[in-house]
Amino acid sequence: MPAYSSLARRGRRPAVVLLGGLVSASLALTLAPTAAAAPLAPPPAKDVGPGEAYMGVGTRIEQGLGAGPDERTIGPADTSGVQGIDVSHWQGSINWSSVKSAGMSFAYIKATEGTNFKDAQFNANYTNAYNAGIIRGAYHFARPNASSGTAQADYFASNGGGWSRDNRTLPGVLDIEHNPSGAMCYGLSTTQMRTWINDFHARYKARTTRDVVIYTTASWWNTCTGSWNGMAAKSPFWVAHWGVSAPTVPSGFPTWTFWQYSATGRVGGVSGDVDRNKFNGSAARLLALANNTA
Repeated sequence: MPAYSSLARRGRRPAVVLLGGLVSASLALTLAPTAAAAPLAPPPAKDVGPGEAYMGVGTRIEQGLGAGPDERTIGPADTSGVQGIDVSHWQGSINWSSVKSAGMSFAYIKATEGTNFKDAQFNANYTNAYNAGIIRGAYHFARPNASSGTAQADYFASNGGGWSRDNRTLPGVLDIEHNPSGAMCYGLSTTQMRTWINDFHARYKARTTRDVVIYTTASWWNTCTGSWNGMAAKSPFWVAHWGVSAPTVPSGFPTWTFWQYSATGRVGGVSGDVDRNKFNGSAARLLALANNTA
């Protein structure tokens, strides 16, 4: 049985908008020396070109930055437990030993997008995170209007999304969120979107033996899949919901396995803002998810 099933049945880039306010005491411990400044990511203005997307770019369109509570004012409930980050080439060079020292237990790293783009920093990030003792995994930014779910799962599995039981590798993530380059649901009907996601999952599992983790927001899932519950028994769910004390989970899933709670976190070893995430369980349960053990 996949490890996530026992969890009660079971959110890269510098910020485009710099929020005011002081970093809370609970986050201050992560402010160690960081790497050189990274390039500025493209804003979510529905013009993010192929290969330029990152986890949360569509979430910014939905949730914005500064629309709710200051995301840097993070309460103890958020920073407790098993913490992690997600990154892409927009973070530039990362000091993964410092990330580990800052208390991060896991990291998800952008590997691919569509069927033509592999992240320029993936190989370095994936290897260096492993060597620093961080449990890491890869994510694929979906472009459902560009090619089939089967084709994109193949590309992902062949370009960083593979899996091995080595105590350091999490199952891959399907990052499927608000289209940063056009219509929210990529021009697909709810039926077409369900088919696309199911095809991606089926091929990814055939290639790796693992159920793919699904990253999205409640709004996107409810709108673009019609609150579909067809993945609830298959995929661990990663919810993106920033600046709140508890995330809203879409109708199609009973709970969350990962929660991306801020797009403006700070972590030693990373220059500028970075997504902060929490795992819904203990460190032992995270390792069980990585190793696909009960």
